[in-house]
Amino acid sequence: MPDPAAPTPMMAQYHRLKAEAEDALLFYRMGDFFELFFEDAKAAAATLDIALTSRGEHGGSKVPMCGVPVHAADAYLARLIRAGHRVAIAEQIETPAQAKARGGSKALVERGIVRVVTAGTLTEEALLDARAANWLAAVAEVGGRVGLAACDVSTGRFELAELAPEQLDAELARLSPAETVAAEGGALAATTRRPRAMFDAGEGERRLKALHNVATLDGWGGFGRAELAAAGALIAYLDEAGRGALPFLEPPVRRMASDHMAIDAATRESLELTCTAAGARKGSLLDAVDRTVTGAGARLLAADLGAPLTDRLAIEARLDLVALFRADEPLRHAVRTALKAAPDIGRALGRLAAGRGSPRDLGSLRDGLEAAARLHDRLAAAPDRPPLLGELLPRLVGHGALTDHLARALVPTPPVDASAGGYIAEGYDAALDALRGTGGEGRRAIAALEARYRQQTGIAALRIRHNGVLGYHVEVPAKAADPLMRAESGFTHRQTLAGAVRFNAPDLAEVASRVTQAGAHALTAEAAHLEALTGEAVGCAPAIAATADALARIDVAASHAERAEEDGWCRPELADHPCFEVESGRHPVVEAAARAAGARFVANDLSLSPDARLWLVTGPNMGGKSTFLRQNALVAVLAQAGAPVPAVRARIGLVDRLFSRVGASDNLARGRSTFMVEMVETAAILSTATERSFVILDEVGRGTSTYDGLAIAWAVVEAIHETNRCRCLFATHYHELTRLAERLDALSLHHVRAREWKGELVLLHEVAAGAADRSYGLAVAKLAGLPPPVVSRAKSVLTKLEAGRAKTGGLAAGLDDLPLFAAAAAREEAEKPDAVRAALAEIDADALTPREALEALYRLKGIAAEG
Repeated sequence: MPDPAAPTPMMAQYHRLKAEAEDALLFYRMGDFFELFFEDAKAAAATLDIALTSRGEHGGSKVPMCGVPVHAADAYLARLIRAGHRVAIAEQIETPAQAKARGGSKALVERGIVRVVTAGTLTEEALLDARAANWLAAVAEVGGRVGLAACDVSTGRFELAELAPEQLDAELARLSPAETVAAEGGALAATTRRPRAMFDAGEGERRLKALHNVATLDGWGGFGRAELAAAGALIAYLDEAGRGALPFLEPPVRRMASDHMAIDAATRESLELTCTAAGARKGSLLDAVDRTVTGAGARLLAADLGAPLTDRLAIEARLDLVALFRADEPLRHAVRTALKAAPDIGRALGRLAAGRGSPRDLGSLRDGLEAAARLHDRLAAAPDRPPLLGELLPRLVGHGALTDHLARALVPTPPVDASAGGYIAEGYDAALDALRGTGGEGRRAIAALEARYRQQTGIAALRIRHNGVLGYHVEVPAKAADPLMRAESGFTHRQTLAGAVRFNAPDLAEVASRVTQAGAHALTAEAAHLEALTGEAVGCAPAIAATADALARIDVAASHAERAEEDGWCRPELADHPCFEVESGRHPVVEAAARAAGARFVANDLSLSPDARLWLVTGPNMGGKSTFLRQNALVAVLAQAGAPVPAVRARIGLVDRLFSRVGASDNLARGRSTFMVEMVETAAILSTATERSFVILDEVGRGTSTYDGLAIAWAVVEAIHETNRCRCLFATHYHELTRLAERLDALSLHHVRAREWKGELVLLHEVAAGAADRSYGLAVAKLAGLPPPVVSRAKSVLTKLEAGRAKTGGLAAGLDDLPLFAAAAAREEAEKPDAVRAALAEIDADALTPREALEALYRLKGIAAEG
């Protein structure tokens, strides 16, 4: 007798697969649903907000269960991945017939994990943002160096870098990976941990060679042990997630830290390069600049802004291509129109290479590569082609054999779902056409049989139907079924439903068999063609990826030209010496916001030179100091990304490192206050900025006491000037710092202009030479809506403070006789009887004669004078 406590065969299979899935949620395929059980079910139901039910018992308790339809699984997967889950997909890996042949009629269909879905390994269109890269990173520490390997599985991009430990945060901030893999027990930040054995340099070298089928890595440059360890871990993780099916990865590009402008995580967040502090794309520099018409172009633009170049020739090459499209408006329009209609061939290739492609992806390759060839012909006719275009043009062609084959093999609009067939074009395969013909003849024969059965039985509502369980069968309404139940009718009863009865019929089985067999053979033939076409396309993956990259670069250049024309942006001039000259510069994000609000943005100039490399900027809050600082940092980013800049003219000496310390917030997770965050960021600037760097600093020292803050700001200005000797914009409210101009020869004083008109503050947002005459703090407080009594009291405190400073030179002089906010004095005053009010209360205004009213007025004045 079976043990009632023993798990059922299905539960035993589930537990085996769950052990294999480890920390991933297990999607267990049962018919048309993916089911989840036990703790996985509870977690998924809470995340997806779906019903949690139960199924049978296990260990004496009900088994928690929930499920999602297979046809809608992508939408549920997206929500689970966004919530931080990993999901293992367990599919049926044999048919019921195979299971029956293997173990008899009660044999359980074998299932296996075919894939682990993680945030960094997505390829599905529904799970990805078309305009954002999806990076997977692996980090390894070897010999005091950190190796970083990063890939975008959806397109095949693959990068390696070897870094000092302190550089890792900046590189991860640049990539913003969806998932980061590191060794168990290590100190490196990660979202996914894997055994240390996976991070082995020797094994990494072997995996890289095997992946790209090469005998040596010398052709790609010399990789360090840390890079090889990270690369090996990345490939191993992809192999694990794909269950042995590795995606397509381009040959690794070695990224050197010196190849691009160094921008730390705090600066990226401060400048909101690709997303705002809240994580939104809208409101970022990327959003303000982006006019691309393809997803690949948008992804490349984000990468450009995240890693501005430091190679002047490479930057000029990008700018030359932008200039071509800006000068030739008809060409720009034609190129953008063609690109807009082209499919995203990079991501279509990624899905096909990962084994998750569809007939539509093959159609996308066909259409996209044909569009690239047409674009080549249009661009090749352009006069005065810049060098970069000359490099890109050959990458747009060379796919004639593949596109011709796909054009002959596929229908014009192939479906996403291959299971129903219908994607191989008529005339491509004569045998397939014959099978389809047989199936068509069979369907016509079934229609003729249906008409004959109606006439024979006299049942007008008789239908021949098909489903996956019964196959082809005759169905009649229940009230008309009795004649067919008789043995002499020739019909055999199969199934009774509430309103219908189903039968087998004479001659139907033979005709149905022909239709079913022809259909099955046709589907098999189409599947074989799909596999062959996919193999052919993936075999051309490196060349297709190069075409995708070329199309993206053209899209970015045309986008920059379009953006420059919109608002009159200029091509920046690049210099090798540390100058920074901007005429009528603007902040692209703030200007767009001002325009939307019907306001005008005030442009400003900047001129940093060896004789005036440090600007000390004073002026009121809300006057535009922070905007002025940020807009010039963004000009540097855009210029070295190879883009036009929002100015009338700009001449920029190449920047090796960009730093922004503009505002700060508490980092409670790391136990840091606002002031501590400010000091940490400032320390990083002072320790790493060079003469070629560009630094913007706003209100250094304001998070502590007045004397401490002033002392810190004073010392930082001196260090920037004397030690770092970098180009710097330093905004402050400490007017005492202006005295440094007397002895720091490269310090130049500037202020944002403001004036008071009829007691109201007018902010002009203009930057002018010289120091501000005062901070206008009280005026700004009034403008912000501070209650009038508080503003009035602040004025009296300020008067005493300034009087004390005038006598003793000390900021705090005069406070000894000033109780804090005059609390004691206020209490005394409140306790005194108000003689004026008392006298007023005694007066009956309606009964007074004019003379009595005048006398009462003089009496009140006398009382007030005595008080």
